[in-house]
Amino acid sequence: MSESVARLRPFLVLLAVLGLAGGFVLRMAGHGAAAPYVWAAATAPVLAALVVEIITSLRRGDVGLDIVAALSMSGALVLGETLAGAVVALMYAGGQYLEFYAEGRARREMRALLSRVPRSALRYDGEGRIAEVPLADIHPGERLLIRQGDVLPVDGRVVDEPAMVDQSAITGESVPVRLLPGREALSGTTNIGAAFDLLVLRPAAESTYAGIVRLVEEAQKAKAPMARLADRYAIAFLAVTVLLAGAAWLVSGDPVRALAVLVVATPCPLILAVPVALVAGLSQAARHGVLIKGGGALEALSQARTAVLDKTGTLTFGRARLVDVRVFAGANGDGDVDADEALRLAASLDQASAHVVAEALIEAAGERGLALSAPHEVSETAGRGLAGRVEGRAVAVGSLSYVGEYLDGAVPPIEGMDGSTAAVAVAVDGRLAAVLLLADLLRPDAAGLLARLEQEGVSRLVLASGDRSDIVAEIAAGLPLAEARGDLSPQDKLGIVRRERRRATGAVMMIGDGINDAPALAEADVGIAVGARGASASAEAANVVLLVEGLAPVADALVIARRSRRIALQSVYVGIGLSGLGMLAAAAGFLAPVQGALLQEVIDVAAIMNALRALAPAPGMSAPGTAKGS
Repeated sequence: MSESVARLRPFLVLLAVLGLAGGFVLRMAGHGAAAPYVWAAATAPVLAALVVEIITSLRRGDVGLDIVAALSMSGALVLGETLAGAVVALMYAGGQYLEFYAEGRARREMRALLSRVPRSALRYDGEGRIAEVPLADIHPGERLLIRQGDVLPVDGRVVDEPAMVDQSAITGESVPVRLLPGREALSGTTNIGAAFDLLVLRPAAESTYAGIVRLVEEAQKAKAPMARLADRYAIAFLAVTVLLAGAAWLVSGDPVRALAVLVVATPCPLILAVPVALVAGLSQAARHGVLIKGGGALEALSQARTAVLDKTGTLTFGRARLVDVRVFAGANGDGDVDADEALRLAASLDQASAHVVAEALIEAAGERGLALSAPHEVSETAGRGLAGRVEGRAVAVGSLSYVGEYLDGAVPPIEGMDGSTAAVAVAVDGRLAAVLLLADLLRPDAAGLLARLEQEGVSRLVLASGDRSDIVAEIAAGLPLAEARGDLSPQDKLGIVRRERRRATGAVMMIGDGINDAPALAEADVGIAVGARGASASAEAANVVLLVEGLAPVADALVIARRSRRIALQSVYVGIGLSGLGMLAAAAGFLAPVQGALLQEVIDVAAIMNALRALAPAPGMSAPGTAKGS
């Protein structure tokens, strides 16, 4: 529907209600002759808006059940059956408004389109001064200042000093990366260390982030919109209706009898009950912390048979967490430092740092109930570590090479390390006290999610990650996955989704959270953004957004979608069946147009009451608000 007509939907409903009521008021006041004019005046604007929508749909090649409603309203006006026309107008306008309400709510919730991308940058001029300039004015070869916390606006090369960046949103790599001078840094990543200088390599329009945004836009344009569920029965139902109405007119010679058939045939159970069931499903999903952007997205989700999943931030937490503490004997002259004491001293010192690893250690200490002390005389080397005093003891925390500078002897060999963990050394009073191992852990509800998806009929599960293949293989071990791929670019993920859509018998859903997932989320039949932590591109590209922590709401949304569609289909079948019986009665002359309209109202109430069952919780779902990450 065109935007201008869509905005008129609430006013059309109000006009239909006022017109229908106004005509009855005139009759009761003794001015019955004026009532038909009021009903006609209420019907005409709804019919005009409907004709505009039909013309727009026909230009796209779509044939919908709206044609039946247009025929019945037009016939009612031509034949003077204005009351029947007003009733049909109210039913049609009400159904359209329900769809408008659902779509509008989703649009309001997702207003921040790609808000992560910077709009300006700090650029050095020829004399070394810094000025803030628009991205469009940034050119290759220029030098930018990237402050701590800044999102890199363009692709560039690190100069002079090392940089510590979080690039999980782009590459899926969960552990922060230290970039030495000369290394390339990608736009869209975040500086989590000290400020550094960046030499621009490409204009903003040609950056990695801009390329991902273009992929999102192209995927959204390429994907055909889903037809409304009710419209799939349009051609057959329309043909039967026209033939039956024409036959009734031909046999009886009375055009009013044909109008009665059209009025009874007006598919209000479909026009009203289907949106009610879908909106009820959207409301039920929202109670479980799942934002589904409209009835089309809910219907697509209900037919999902294949799931492509990201790893970092989706199946895993997307941030480093403490997994082990390896203590070294003889940490000081007075006795060994145990695991909790090493962690407590390290976390106490890390209170002076904003580094993500420091946050992880402080969080781990809090989970163990360790009391932290205030650090003193702290000095930090960005990207390497920090040293200071805690409770009068000299403490150093950081990389093995950094902490080695504070040891009285050589760094002992550390065995059993692998690429999936990051090591943080802790020195106390000049001796190595412990090595803290951090990794991005599998969410405790990840395996449960995959099991529930299988139970709900998702027969193929594919893991597609930008993280290293060996880490992906380790995470995938023991999970019921048909395929697990690592080292994937955003384009690679997009290709996997396209491949699965070609081979799938049902809809394909993509579940991810990072900017690098956005193109695949847009390409999938239904994209699900998990948490969307700082990556509004993925939230915008997705059809479904999880607003709470944890993965259980994904399966809950699938259950809700399938139940809502099942209830909507029940309304379709029952509505068409009852309408068919009414059409036969009208064709035989047993129902006048107004009686047919009233009969349709009864059918509508029954269909809507059935549709409202979608508001009730489905069996087997977690209680609203209980899905939390661990």
